[in-house]
Amino acid sequence: MPRSTRNSPPPAPATDRAPVGRLIGVDLARGLVVFGMFAAHVGPDPAQGGTTGHLMELAHGRASALFAFLAGFSIMLITGRRTPKTGRAGRQAVAKVVIRALVLLVLGTALTMTGTPVEVILAFYGLYFLLVLPLYRLTAGPLAVIAAASALVLPQILYVVQHALPAEGADGIWARPKDADGVVSLLFTGSYPALTWVPFVVAGMAVARLDLTAAVVRIRLAITGGCLAVLGYGGSWPALHLVPGALTKLSAGGWGEWGGGGSAASAWWSDTWGHPDGSTPVGLLVASPHSETTLSILANAGVAIAVLAGCLAAVDAFPRFHRAVRPVIAVGSMSLTAYVLHIVGIRFLGTEELPGPALHVLIGFIVAVTVFATLWSRYFRRGPLEWLLGKVTEPAGLVR
Repeated sequence: MPRSTRNSPPPAPATDRAPVGRLIGVDLARGLVVFGMFAAHVGPDPAQGGTTGHLMELAHGRASALFAFLAGFSIMLITGRRTPKTGRAGRQAVAKVVIRALVLLVLGTALTMTGTPVEVILAFYGLYFLLVLPLYRLTAGPLAVIAAASALVLPQILYVVQHALPAEGADGIWARPKDADGVVSLLFTGSYPALTWVPFVVAGMAVARLDLTAAVVRIRLAITGGCLAVLGYGGSWPALHLVPGALTKLSAGGWGEWGGGGSAASAWWSDTWGHPDGSTPVGLLVASPHSETTLSILANAGVAIAVLAGCLAAVDAFPRFHRAVRPVIAVGSMSLTAYVLHIVGIRFLGTEELPGPALHVLIGFIVAVTVFATLWSRYFRRGPLEWLLGKVTEPAGLVR
């Protein structure tokens, strides 16, 4: 059973401020990620248009990017957020990250093999942990440079690699396990290929190194995030309209319209038009969330940074807001549990095609997980899967 608060030290006096060392705004951002994932997976089809369609459209791709961004934050929380752990403590922290990564790889693979229509991110998430772990001792500056450089270079490398791969896809050990994401899929061809999603994780690591309790840092982050979003989306729109034949080539070579609700003209910000299929380098000019381009990474990273800065500032500056969003914060504090529960829920309902369910299905998922998280957090410090993950990583304490 999870550890009950009855066996824990007496709680600190009630306050609207976050406890020292804990940034409640990060949990709020995680809660918004969970709801964004729900919207992308069980919400109405964005192609239906209208206010609801546009709100659903905003969640697609951007929620998963924020999820990856916060993965970098999680790594730093384990290994030492402001100052990296060294010596035995550092080795134990590294071991914890490795164990967590392996658990996520196994859990993500198992969920993928259930056959739900959701593109499960957890196995990719585990691989991100392993790939960026060697960087955990770097300061914010070098991490930011690596994040920027990888965003500029890796999408072009991915384009070349995908063209070099066999047309029929990888085979043998590289494609195993069957009905899940093999090595090639996790790195290059899957829905969240590590080659172009690692920049989000490294950016999250860089931000975690900063003094996020300082108002000036939050303001700078918000401005940086806004500028990156404008650079990504604002750079794609003129590129698509000024490069001769760009829109025509995308319309001819894309995967087709998503539900018939978008055209290539919306490829500068929306997934509804489809996705570039690699048949033309013009696809590198789009910034739609799942396009794996430099412009999309810049835009999505900008949104992630701005959202985190806003969450941190809002819960600190507005006590009433903090109290109002406590249920969302509770969901964010057990985001792994919430994510897995919604995959299980989709499997239980027998949903075979996403997006598409009615709005009441999305509302039902959100209400159910929020009520569960709120009640659970009254008695336990961590969500059930978070507690279990903590138990699994306890052997890291044996590292000398």
